[in-house]
Amino acid sequence: MPGSANSGSGPLPGGVVSKVAAGTVAEVTARFRQMLEAKGVMVFAVIDQADAARTAGLDLRDTVLVIFGNPAAGTPVMAAAPLAALDLPLKLLIWDDAGTTRLAYYSPESIAERHRLHPETAAALTVIHPLTDALTAP
Repeated sequence: MPGSANSGSGPLPGGVVSKVAAGTVAEVTARFRQMLEAKGVMVFAVIDQADAARTAGLDLRDTVLVIFGNPAAGTPVMAAAPLAALDLPLKLLIWDDAGTTRLAYYSPESIAERHRLHPETAAALTVIHPLTDALTAP
């Protein structure tokens, strides 16, 4: 995907939220993992997509996908709407956009709307907003 997915921060089509983060992809990924660990949030996987591309003989800008969540928060969501498991655990994409590190994720609001979740059930998903806000601070 050449160029920027979004020139700034904010919502994109399809319920995607994009933000600019301070630091390199590796630094932001490490900081995010530390934040999750400190809050007791489980990291299910960290996928270095650029490294995977290299194994296929291809080049890709620094791109990392972090898959994370809290089973105590996500299980009631999936119990209420089994297809929500397609969106859970939560995912954060971190990539280099010509020297600017960007973050993107599906907004909890779009996940709630897509799966017709009751607001109380969906509330547990909103943790992604303050977590990613913390990554945007210099």
